[in-house]
Amino acid sequence: MAWLLGAAGVAGVAAGFTAGWILARRRRIAEPVDAPAAPVAPSTFTLLDAHRTGVVVADAEGRVTYRNAAAQAMTGTHVGVLVDAAVEKRLALSRHGEAGDEIVELFGPPKQVLDVVSRPLPDGGSVVFVDDITERRRLDQVRTDFIANVSHELKTPIGALSVLAEMLVDETDPSTVGRVVGRMMSEAQRASNTIDDLIELSRIELGDDRSTDPVKLGGVVAAAIDRVTELATQRQIDITATGAGLGGVGSPVIVAGDRLQLVSAVGNLVENAVKYSEPGGPVRIRIDPATVDGTEWLEITVADQGVGIPQRDLARIFERFYRVDRARSRGTGGTGLGLSIVRHVATNHGGEVIVSSVEGEGSTFVLRLPASQPAQPDPTPPTGPQPTTWSARQPTTQQGAA
Repeated sequence: MAWLLGAAGVAGVAAGFTAGWILARRRRIAEPVDAPAAPVAPSTFTLLDAHRTGVVVADAEGRVTYRNAAAQAMTGTHVGVLVDAAVEKRLALSRHGEAGDEIVELFGPPKQVLDVVSRPLPDGGSVVFVDDITERRRLDQVRTDFIANVSHELKTPIGALSVLAEMLVDETDPSTVGRVVGRMMSEAQRASNTIDDLIELSRIELGDDRSTDPVKLGGVVAAAIDRVTELATQRQIDITATGAGLGGVGSPVIVAGDRLQLVSAVGNLVENAVKYSEPGGPVRIRIDPATVDGTEWLEITVADQGVGIPQRDLARIFERFYRVDRARSRGTGGTGLGLSIVRHVATNHGGEVIVSSVEGEGSTFVLRLPASQPAQPDPTPPTGPQPTTWSARQPTTQQGAA
């Protein structure tokens, strides 16, 4: 009997071992031994440090317990001083359960706009987010300006078209009809030119599609002249271009920039020179190297001997739609946007545009761009009066800190 009980015990152990071995084998088959371990999720702090938005956390007593990498980067800077003041204010309000946001504008340069948002936490603490919305604000402003400018500038030609159309309703005289139709075509072209200039200015202001390639200034000047050849022929204006990289003089002059924008800028300068020159007058274009405060530049000079600009208007001619003589601008078809386009192109390329003018004697505009390589100066020295100059840099307002 004892023998039977012993045999049964041994059999039970063997059966249990066999069953365990089979289960383990099946488990190994279902889950291979070399299967990779489950990935470890990054911590909350790691994720916050990787975000570009500044995050500041404070406890119920108002003590700051955490700053992510973006918030720490501001500490000790001029920007950080103003931001910290806004953060402390928002934290104090959040401790009393008040959520809110505050815009901090730094007028630079460069201009910067920050959105400081606070939220209370369930444990009595609070969190503040500091988001840089500079680019968003700039794009919104460009869109707003575009709509406002279109609405304002199209009122005149559209109103004129409406009046002229009413004149044709009962008109039977062929000569009058022809004259009114001609006026209508002129107003329609004026509206079209305004829209084209507004679209071009908005595109340049956005700067999203601006390229930075090696650009030959000789080709830019040639393309700009080609744009106004027909107008120059009509007004019998003689356009000549000289200087480094033009007409086989010196090696090609190269700048880093956007060719379309540069052609637009130089084209507007040449077009203005042609429009405001007396019939038969000359327009001279030059490319010259220049050294200013130890920095190498390339200058494109466009000079005319036209009506000139009064000294009181020099500081405003680069504003949108500003016209020195509105009656003359209507006669030449100007929209008042050309020089604003020139200023924005110069700023986009790290340069400036300078104007010199003597009323009744002519104007000289200089588009100054950073040089990509040394250029050989043209041996022919410039001539003409030495008038007062006005530098049209992109305006900046110094306020606060940046």
